[in-house]
Amino acid sequence: MLRSLSIANYALIQSLEMTPSQFLNMITGETGAGKSIMLGAVGLLLGNRADTKALLNPDKKCVVEGNFGIGSYGLEDFFKSEDLDFDPECIIRREISPNGKSRAFINDTPVKLETLKDLGKALMDVHSQHDNLQLGEGEYQLDLVDAFSKSHQEKASYLSTFKSFQSAKKVFEKLSQEALEMKKEADFNRFQLEELSELKLQEGEQNDLESEQEILENAEDIKSKIQEVLSQMEDEQFGALKLLALANQGVQQLSKYAHRFETYGERFQSVLIELKDIAASLEEEDRQIEVDFAKLETVRTRLSKIYHLQKKHGLDSVEALIALENQLADKVFLVENLDEELEKLKKAKETAEKELTEKGKALSEKRKSAFHPFASQLAKLLQQLGMENAQVEFSQQSITPTKNGMDQIDILFSANKGVKPQALKQVASGGEFSRLIFAIKYIMADKMALPTLIFDEIDTGVSGEIALQMVRMMQDIAKQHQVICISHLPQVAAKGDQHYFVYKDNSADKTISKIKLLDGEERVLEIAKMIAGANPSPTAFESARELLGS
Repeated sequence: MLRSLSIANYALIQSLEMTPSQFLNMITGETGAGKSIMLGAVGLLLGNRADTKALLNPDKKCVVEGNFGIGSYGLEDFFKSEDLDFDPECIIRREISPNGKSRAFINDTPVKLETLKDLGKALMDVHSQHDNLQLGEGEYQLDLVDAFSKSHQEKASYLSTFKSFQSAKKVFEKLSQEALEMKKEADFNRFQLEELSELKLQEGEQNDLESEQEILENAEDIKSKIQEVLSQMEDEQFGALKLLALANQGVQQLSKYAHRFETYGERFQSVLIELKDIAASLEEEDRQIEVDFAKLETVRTRLSKIYHLQKKHGLDSVEALIALENQLADKVFLVENLDEELEKLKKAKETAEKELTEKGKALSEKRKSAFHPFASQLAKLLQQLGMENAQVEFSQQSITPTKNGMDQIDILFSANKGVKPQALKQVASGGEFSRLIFAIKYIMADKMALPTLIFDEIDTGVSGEIALQMVRMMQDIAKQHQVICISHLPQVAAKGDQHYFVYKDNSADKTISKIKLLDGEERVLEIAKMIAGANPSPTAFESARELLGS
């Protein structure tokens, strides 16, 4: 329910605030005063696109804010899914900056317009002239039938199955298309796989081979240098180890003269041990290193093959080649088992399609069960609204499954006796459309949990007793829903629980629109003006008081 609405710097509105009743609210005013402008501002709260042309003062931003009571409408899951803080008092705000940037907020949290639209659908149903066009569209009529038949569970079950079918179909068709290309590439992939598999590549082997190659290529020089070093260290007369051993004896003898020399002996001994260990390690290296030209050729050949494959595939490591080998193995395996996999996916698609057809038929039957009672109720309401010969029928055709089901539904209508009902686009006039859509909204009010309904001149083309009947029906709706009605008929405006008057203020340099909540004699005066014009007669005042019941 809309608790309050404020509009600033929008179209002809400089600043406007209203706190509508939770029941039936009437808005009247002269043509062009700004009644429909208010609807445009409300549309911004419902996620409609913004336009900087709507700014009254192009140098200031426009702000439209609505305070909604949503505590009893079961919207907690929606707020949770959108990661928004839930509060029974929900504030929706739209801002349009002079630079054209538009922002939307729910409880001060920035949101996308799609989120605002989704929430708006749960808060308000706004009738406008666009609804007259929308009523002729098949999807809109389908939604009406679903709401009337309470087929939400069947539709949700169908939609879930439809998504599963679409997914299964997509996977099957994708693999079927890929299979054609994969079969063309199969021989080439096998050749590449065999070429890689023959090498039996091992992770890290390239570094090992490159190190081994470096040693084998320099084996003679390495062995020669080792022998030279060992000769210098181990020569019987002049070798470093022999001379150091003699020096060690002298250092050890120093410890006899003073304890301070003991550390030198320990350190010298440690160095001597390390040098002997180095000599032993070099001797081991000399024994292991061979001048082996055959082995060198083997290493070179393997590295050459690795380098060739890396260059061929645009890769830079053995690990990348191994990964490619695994990918090719998967592709070859898939091709070899392709027919089996395709058959499996085909069966999954057919199973999903069969289930979809069953769910679609169940949804169709639920919809068809609503045709007669829906048409009957509509016809009775239209008769109450002065269309005594109104006939309403529903037609249904089975179609290829879509997200909305397997039905194409049309509402057929005739306002005249002896005239066969036809599609709405072909037969209904403006006034007939207004009454027809009002009757639909009246029925739907009991079927849908919409807090607020807004009627924009729904009484166009009707008058007299029909208008009174229409407003009585509005009063019935207002027992369960908040109703806001923009009207040009005095007998309709007089029945509201609150009456707002929209008018132009020309006192400044620029015309602006204002709104005022009428009370007492102000309301009598406005109703009298609606009856008789700017200067109402005493009779008009009397009629106004009679309509107001005062």
